[in-house]
Amino acid sequence: MWQIIRIFVAVFVTLETLFAGIANGVAPKGIDMPETVTGNYTKYVDPFIGTGGTPWTCGMVSPAASAPFGAVRLGADTSFIGGAYIVKTNTSGYYYEQGHLMGFSHSRLSGTGAEDYCIFRITPAVGDKKAGIIPYSHSNEVASAGYYAVYLKSLGCLAEMTADQHTGVHRYTWNHSKDARLSLDITSAFNNRHAEKGFAEYDKETGIITGGAELHAAFSDRYDGLPCYFALKADKEIKECKIVGDESDLKVDINFGDLKDQSVEVKVGISFVSTENALLNLETETKGLDFDGVRQKTVDAWENHLSLIDIESADEDIKTTFYTNLYHTMIMPTNFTDVNGEYLGFDKQVHVAEDYTYRTDLSLWDTCRNTHSLYMLMNGEVQNDCLNSLAEMAKTGGAIPRWAMGAGYAGSMIGDPANIVIAESYIKGFRDYDIETLYEYMKKSSDTGVYKVGREWMNEYNQYGYVPNDISDGRYSVSRTLEYSWEDAAIATLATALGRTEDAEKYAAKSMYYKNTFNPETKYFQARNSDGTFESHFNPYITTFYDAIMIKKYADCYCEGSARQWRWSALQDIDGMIELFGSEEYFVSELEDFMEDAAPTRAFLDPGHGYWIGNQHDIHTPYLFANAGRADLTQKWVRWTLKERYSTDINGLDGNDDGGTLGAWYVFSAMGFYPLAGTDKYWLGSPNLDSAEITLSNGKTLKMTALNQSDKNIYVEKVTLNGKELTDTYLTHEELMKGGELVFTMSSEK
Repeated sequence: MWQIIRIFVAVFVTLETLFAGIANGVAPKGIDMPETVTGNYTKYVDPFIGTGGTPWTCGMVSPAASAPFGAVRLGADTSFIGGAYIVKTNTSGYYYEQGHLMGFSHSRLSGTGAEDYCIFRITPAVGDKKAGIIPYSHSNEVASAGYYAVYLKSLGCLAEMTADQHTGVHRYTWNHSKDARLSLDITSAFNNRHAEKGFAEYDKETGIITGGAELHAAFSDRYDGLPCYFALKADKEIKECKIVGDESDLKVDINFGDLKDQSVEVKVGISFVSTENALLNLETETKGLDFDGVRQKTVDAWENHLSLIDIESADEDIKTTFYTNLYHTMIMPTNFTDVNGEYLGFDKQVHVAEDYTYRTDLSLWDTCRNTHSLYMLMNGEVQNDCLNSLAEMAKTGGAIPRWAMGAGYAGSMIGDPANIVIAESYIKGFRDYDIETLYEYMKKSSDTGVYKVGREWMNEYNQYGYVPNDISDGRYSVSRTLEYSWEDAAIATLATALGRTEDAEKYAAKSMYYKNTFNPETKYFQARNSDGTFESHFNPYITTFYDAIMIKKYADCYCEGSARQWRWSALQDIDGMIELFGSEEYFVSELEDFMEDAAPTRAFLDPGHGYWIGNQHDIHTPYLFANAGRADLTQKWVRWTLKERYSTDINGLDGNDDGGTLGAWYVFSAMGFYPLAGTDKYWLGSPNLDSAEITLSNGKTLKMTALNQSDKNIYVEKVTLNGKELTDTYLTHEELMKGGELVFTMSSEK
């Protein structure tokens, strides 16, 4: 029965999105849309890239207006016809294939698989019609960095949005209106999620509306809800304000009267501390600024951030792809600190951030692999904020999070990915945070485990040297062993840097536990039982995504993938992992087969069991060839991935962006080097840019130049750094941070 339901849902969603997308795209244009305001870098950002395509391989990003790393991400929440919630499409709230929208909410996660936020949704209406699901057309829609607009023909209303860090600014222009109205849904949440404890108050003298609710969505419900507060202020007189409903379904109906050919600007400040802070955020961030002033301020902020990398390419699509992916890396983590320094901690108490910005929405299982490395390279202040935030989260919550969302532990994915970020940061010179607290919590999780937010089955892992499949119910047993080993290597790295010799030896030994799940007969990491035997049911071509429809469970021991996709997951001991295959030649042969088995197209209906960059645990695989003496194959497959798995289309990402993880892969790889997470090393690859000038975190400049680079000249003849030829597979963070010039000489010959 489940198989039939699954097939039916897949067919329904495919057909519905197909026809909705076609109808949406060809709907007649209503008006000439406003020109977007952009600069030298923001003109190459296309917020629609990655918002559509096959639902389960969608980039899960949104064209919502936001400031860099801001708490407000203000944009449309789209819907199926009639508002029915059928199946997960785009968890950012916006799915390009849908032809209807519910309104405009003030926050969302970016690129993740989780349905959360979409708070304080505003929906325009006219006359006595109830605000509801509204048809819209992409012909009447534009977006750029910090700006989103759509013309709603059925209402004769142009809706525009921009945002600062904690404030969303709306502008609505009706071309025919008797009773121009806005409906504010205080208890809104993502689709079928909910909020409760809603409240609101309207001050007739000031015209300010304040209120809040407690959000219970995919992540926030895991820690008993996230308190959210708002303050709303309009630049036109409110003729009538009605607060209707109860604390579980509360709305405010705002009537501005007749506004034909007039605009109303509405500023909405949000806070997770109090309504007072929400109003303070609004007034501080937008003082003296109207809609256009806030928009220009935010465009300037994006220009400043994006200008940290100045590229040259003859291909305009590459510029668009590059800067859009760089933009994606700067949407999260979220600024959770109000303008007065207050924030809501994991203990649900109000704290004050001293000399840093407290940030949350840290998708660490993903971003530990490259995104934080990018911050370390050229946005060190944000990275320092993240490290201080992790330390405070551990102090107030009792453990380092692996997925921090809002004011609590989302607990998503497995292991302690923060270990990778912390160790890498420390050895790269980041020291302005409480490293001792983090170090003690890292060890505690490895030694004892911390349920939900740390490692599961740690007593068994420490006893057997792997997570036994039979004792752990089989769920993720292999993936856990591989991840835990990698994370123990990070503890060993940090212990060495801190001069803790005994700890370094202890955790270095534990970092080799990954070998205990390697079956020498099959040459795969496999589920192993407590008696030492490998699980008999094994098929490397079956992924966990199909386990629900399999008669027998073949892939439960792997997290989001297949045995083939987890076969390359010992980043702490790449040479040792290659030795397990018996020879470099066999390793290269198997890795080449894996790469060639990638899905036939980007964002394919079935990503399959081969190389899929949307799977974070095999995102690094093109670079592994270099460790086996085949740098030419690294260059070949990096360039293939840059070209075939990224584009300027709505399905321009090959899976969830996961807080900028896919974005960071493109940015690094396009410049010719890529971080080996948890270390101070960068692999050398094959750049597809003519040049890139990077403003480093220390203020110095590194210029990358690729001589003779083209679609045919993808192989690297030689690399020099400040005139000295590099002969190793890697270069180090210290070398890069000295600045200067990195020059690739490209060729069509291997």
